[in-house]
Amino acid sequence: MSLAVFMETPICLVENIDGELKLNPHALQILTSITKPVIVVAIAGLRRTGKSYLMKRLAGLNPFFSLGSTVQSETKGIWMWCVPHPSKQDHVLVLLDTEGLGDVEKGDPKNDSWIVVLAILLSSTFVYNSMNAIDHQALAQMQYLRELTKQIKVKISPNAAGEEESEVFVGFFPDFVWTVRDFTQELKADGRPITSDQYLENALKLISSKSLGVEMGNLSRECIRKFFPKRKCFAFDRPRNDKSPLAYFEDSPDLKLGPSLRKQTDSFCSYIFSSAKPKTLSGGIMINGRRLGKLLETYVRAISSGDVPCLENAVMSLAQTENPAAVQKAAQHYVEQMALKVDFPTETLQDLLSIHTECEKEALSIFMKYSFKDKNQKYQKDLLQILETKKDGFIHQNEETSTKYCQTQLEQLSQSLREAISKGTFSVPGGYNLFRKEKEEIINNYHQMPRKGLKADEVLQKFLQSLAVTEDSILQTDQALTEQEKALQVEQIKREAAEKEKKLLKQQQVEMQQKMEAQQRSFEENMNLLKRKIVEDRYKILEEKKLILDSKLKEQEKLIKEGLQKKAEEMNKTIEVLQAKIKDIENQNSSWLPMLLDTAGTIMMVMLPGEGKIAGLRLKALATSLSK
Repeated sequence: MSLAVFMETPICLVENIDGELKLNPHALQILTSITKPVIVVAIAGLRRTGKSYLMKRLAGLNPFFSLGSTVQSETKGIWMWCVPHPSKQDHVLVLLDTEGLGDVEKGDPKNDSWIVVLAILLSSTFVYNSMNAIDHQALAQMQYLRELTKQIKVKISPNAAGEEESEVFVGFFPDFVWTVRDFTQELKADGRPITSDQYLENALKLISSKSLGVEMGNLSRECIRKFFPKRKCFAFDRPRNDKSPLAYFEDSPDLKLGPSLRKQTDSFCSYIFSSAKPKTLSGGIMINGRRLGKLLETYVRAISSGDVPCLENAVMSLAQTENPAAVQKAAQHYVEQMALKVDFPTETLQDLLSIHTECEKEALSIFMKYSFKDKNQKYQKDLLQILETKKDGFIHQNEETSTKYCQTQLEQLSQSLREAISKGTFSVPGGYNLFRKEKEEIINNYHQMPRKGLKADEVLQKFLQSLAVTEDSILQTDQALTEQEKALQVEQIKREAAEKEKKLLKQQQVEMQQKMEAQQRSFEENMNLLKRKIVEDRYKILEEKKLILDSKLKEQEKLIKEGLQKKAEEMNKTIEVLQAKIKDIENQNSSWLPMLLDTAGTIMMVMLPGEGKIAGLRLKALATSLSK
């Protein structure tokens, strides 16, 4: 999908066919093609409450598609609009319009619950749309929210002692917006004007009563207060007094809605555009369209199989597809940049390794950006091995290019010499000195040639060795030289060969040292990036825990003000557990050190030779002992 093109109409994303939820492949393809971060706004509520109108306004379109205009609701399942965000250019606004809740024709009430579950799990802002007022009846009807703890499993394993589900849910759940349509009450409390947000908070106060309706309402109130610490409310006037409000509201042009209602609707849209956050998962994992589509597939697959969607399992499943993609993306960047920046052949190995270090650092940064939940740094290790292999490939290509170029040049430079040898030009008295002169001229011309690469001396040495037998034959048969002169020449040839051999050996030693230094730099860069990522992840978790703690403390304070001392005291254990976790993170008393040491050991074994591998084994053994 081209994000520059605006979806003029929505498309059904999750189809509700005879009570079974199925994904629309075409809609899923559109969603997963979005590579930018997504801001997901879902709206749910009872049927015939005019909720689709809000979606259309958020989409920025005046044309209306026929939804909710007849007695039988046409919005089955979840409909999706993907549009460019009006103010955040690097984000895409994904709008999810759910089918009306409480439809008697659907038969199975579980269907409503699963629609709400999906809307909550997918969105970063969840809008609940209702009629007239937030009262006992409206709250009692929200059984979908009261059943969330039964329909969503947060962790694969049971929660730790003292850890409330609401604490973990907050890391996954969206912000909550309650829109009240055809609102006719005055926004007042105790005779004083209040805001719509204050109206919502007043409506969420727990009420002491044994009435079943009030108890159901209280359960809904507690659910909203626990799971959605960030809440907002908008109250909308009736469109007109002389016509059925809802039907009119769905198919009437904006101009006929009245200035007050237009202003309220504009205020709602403005809030969503400015305050709705990008979709993220616990720990600050950024979600784009591709990731959102993968999560949706996991959730629907679980629901269809009769299982309860597990959030932790969904995240781990997402990591299993996203982390290999991060490895591929990083490796591809490395290969592309190396091919672009390396001009083969390089004069020295260090020239190539310097570019390698730069490109590897960029590749590692890309991997760190796009990977998450990389347990035991498995995928980081995979990337390191790939980059090491790719680096060796570039080194080999560099050497091969240099070798072939130098061989070609020497063949051209020595062509006349070989022809002279074939003709017997040097098989005469004084022929040896003539041969030496020709050979030296070839060597001098060869040395003056630019861009021979790091194999220049080695190829020259092999070239000279290929002439050694011929040279010795010309020397021994040259009658112009005495035996003593011949002996001296032989010694001279041996000294020159030994010096060249020594020079080659020294070059090889330098190159080996350069490779080891490059591996050491790579190791250090890997460890620095890993430590930085650990710190960043810990900071995100710490901030998340602090926000949850802050919401719990505020909730406890509200309970005390409402005279519900017992409920307030029941929160103490949860608050204490949160405070202990925060303190533990701040004091760095978590399990990150064994993981870091184990990864360091593996990297050393992959990248460092000899003693480095032994040191790597020791680090891994230390990590194992610390983790016990």
